[in-house]
Amino acid sequence: MTQRWYVAGPMTGLPDLNFPAFHAAAATLRAAGHHVENPAEINADPKAGWVDCMRADIQRLVTCDAVLLLPGWRNSRGATLEHHIAQALGLQLVDAS
Repeated sequence: MTQRWYVAGPMTGLPDLNFPAFHAAAATLRAAGHHVENPAEINADPKAGWVDCMRADIQRLVTCDAVLLLPGWRNSRGATLEHHIAQALGLQLVDAS
């Protein structure tokens, strides 16, 4: 069954904003036949502000069935916010750590 997945994880302060990890996770989910909302694709401009990025990301997050949490997500302000929203909405949460 195809599901809509959102990839959540740390970006700020990491090399290349951790985009390689986001892209790898998205590729794995897509190979399994799922639709993926990937913040590294939603906000491809590394100069975009945090608030603007989070607003765009959350709009996509709420359309999903499940969230894949990348390693280090607990140390990320944005990813912990996304986790909280997903949990409140009853989305499936999968920790990739």
